[in-house]
Amino acid sequence: MTNRVYTAIGLMSGTSLDGVDAALLRTDGEGVVETGPWISTAYPAGLRDRLRGLLGQTEPSESAAEVERVLTEKHLATVNNLIKKNNLRYSNIDIIGLHGHTITHRPEKGFTWQLGDAAMLATALDTDVVADFRLADVAAGGQGAPFAPLYHRALSSADEPIAVLNIGGVANVSWIAGDALLAFDTGPGNALIDDWVARHERGRFDRDGAFAQAGKADHAVVEKMLAAPYFGAAPPKSLDRQDFGLVDLDSLGLEDGAATLTAVTVGGVLAAGAHFPAPATRWLVTGGGRHNSYMMARLAAALDVPVVPVEAVGWQGDALEAQAFGYLAVRSLRGLPLSLPTTTGVPAPQTGGRLVRPG
Repeated sequence: MTNRVYTAIGLMSGTSLDGVDAALLRTDGEGVVETGPWISTAYPAGLRDRLRGLLGQTEPSESAAEVERVLTEKHLATVNNLIKKNNLRYSNIDIIGLHGHTITHRPEKGFTWQLGDAAMLATALDTDVVADFRLADVAAGGQGAPFAPLYHRALSSADEPIAVLNIGGVANVSWIAGDALLAFDTGPGNALIDDWVARHERGRFDRDGAFAQAGKADHAVVEKMLAAPYFGAAPPKSLDRQDFGLVDLDSLGLEDGAATLTAVTVGGVLAAGAHFPAPATRWLVTGGGRHNSYMMARLAAALDVPVVPVEAVGWQGDALEAQAFGYLAVRSLRGLPLSLPTTTGVPAPQTGGRLVRPG
């Protein structure tokens, strides 16, 4: 009997605080039948600042509730734009996967918090929504991250070991060899670089790595940061955006600081390879970091194997994480695992997600 194919929209608000992505796909929750259109909406500066102000909080508050309302309205507007610009029918959307925005991630304390009002979204769109993807995994003792690896494996047709590297605010990797899968966070991604550039009031990120390329990394600082126990720890492991701060950089200028932090991101990725069951023959890079040509060049030099954007194999890098949560929403409906012992360290394959119907 053929499994039902669902039309899903996935929504992702990443740790880079740049905006929300919405992507449509058709899937039975196992294979990917068809990917569709996607759209990205940038957050206005005010919302970015308000989200940033909530990072690290662990208790509900009036300010968090108000930010959640504004954030959910932005998600709603993004879905509406996706549907209208592509002449889609609301009635044809079976499910929406709402990841929300991670405010705090402390799996060692059994806590993870993603901001986003699933009930508000479900009612406004008159469509079922799956949310709270990470909670069951963390409650069962897992890391609650990373959560896109099962989607990466569904897309991959390679038998030889490959690594799918997502460089968002935090960087994570999926090592895939046929059906075998290992995943974990490698270390800082773009977040520290973004914060450094913003501190110097030179924009929100280092476009094409121009600042880093013009600078010189402080190797003593790089070595000190990479000496953190996290990098040598065996998977499973995951990070909160706030786990690495801008340490020991006050003596550096904009360019040298950007070069130093870029070297830390690359060093974390290089260290990740030591935990693979076998070396990756190729690295496919997704997330905003793949647009940073200097970082991509440094990764290729450090890893000494092909390092290419995921578009090289026909994947849609700007839509990939949003697609993943549409895919996981369908898996949640079918009661299929969203995480595995080899992706989050959860003791057994773990289902999850919370289904919210229109009120």
